[in-house]
Amino acid sequence: MRKKDDLLQVGLLILRIGIGISIFFHGLPKIMGGPETWTAIGGTMSNLGINFAPTFWGFMAAFAETVGGILFALGLFFRPAALLLIGTMIVALVMHLSQGDDFMKYGHSLDLLIVFVAALLTGPGKYSFDAKFIPKIA
Repeated sequence: MRKKDDLLQVGLLILRIGIGISIFFHGLPKIMGGPETWTAIGGTMSNLGINFAPTFWGFMAAFAETVGGILFALGLFFRPAALLLIGTMIVALVMHLSQGDDFMKYGHSLDLLIVFVAALLTGPGKYSFDAKFIPKIA
């Protein structure tokens, strides 16, 4: 049974690092885009009836993807990072659906939403910074 658990933990590590780095690189141009980019991204909050502070919301989305992606990969403050990423993917999914996009457009947001929800439930695994330094929340 030990080998099965080891494989599970390595699988969580690979998934966490792969998805975390991918989402980091997805968010990096957004965070570097500055206020103009943040405002454009944050404008999507209007799909949820939130029409104030689009620059703030856009920055938060870019922050969630860049910083959250790194934290997710490291397994550091893993569940808070996963929650930020879940929120970002919900907004992205709602945006695509409100625009009438087909599955090929909204599928990526949906896939990542599923991954982040599952990760929130499973935790970062034993090969994570949370497990090493903050075992009570891992």
